[in-house]
Amino acid sequence: MKTIQLNIYRYNPEVDNKPYMQSFEVPVEKQGMKLLDALNYIKWNLDGSLTYRRSCGEGVCGSDGLNINGVNGLGCITPIEGLKQPIQVRPLPSMDVIRDLVVDTTHFFDQYKQVKPWLQSNTPRPEHERLQSPEERAELDGSYECILCGCCTTSCPSWWWSGDRFLGPAALLQANRWLKDSRDDAAGERLDDLEDSFKLYRCHQIMNCMEACPKELNPTKAINDIKRSLAKRKV
Repeated sequence: MKTIQLNIYRYNPEVDNKPYMQSFEVPVEKQGMKLLDALNYIKWNLDGSLTYRRSCGEGVCGSDGLNINGVNGLGCITPIEGLKQPIQVRPLPSMDVIRDLVVDTTHFFDQYKQVKPWLQSNTPRPEHERLQSPEERAELDGSYECILCGCCTTSCPSWWWSGDRFLGPAALLQANRWLKDSRDDAAGERLDDLEDSFKLYRCHQIMNCMEACPKELNPTKAINDIKRSLAKRKV
């Protein structure tokens, strides 16, 4: 049976002085095997201490974001076939490692909360729902699909350098999603909150975020849309 080689980042702060890479050989048990399948094989058959996040296995929950051969992606939808071996598997960059491939996402989600990702409306609550036209609904395409996996934000050098103040691609993509929502009445307040030299303007448009997004979204465009909205207010 054909096998593949993986080098996996290991670190248990309770027992390890520093991180290290560990090699594993995994059989290719089925056609279309994904990286998550290989990690599951290792955990279930070779080393039960290997630690990583997983949930849906279908590219929907966003829990298994990893750095795979130097590029961020989701383990559950990344095919083994075509990956250069040995496959280098590391945690998402610029996040504190809790153990092995599991990172601390607290700061990432705190920044997401900063953009107030919920509907803010001054009109009375309708009996059933707040309606949109098909055209208004289409404005949200390309932003609502974000699964908050963190692949885009942790691929951004500006976030590596200034992540304490720069909100990063994922949070700004969601900020733009609410700015475009015809049912929301807080655009002015939202733009006031974003008009900051660090929160928004640290983006240098190298587009790593777009390349890393497993949903093929374009956070760079969303950031530019916010900048244009701010510019229009000054005219």
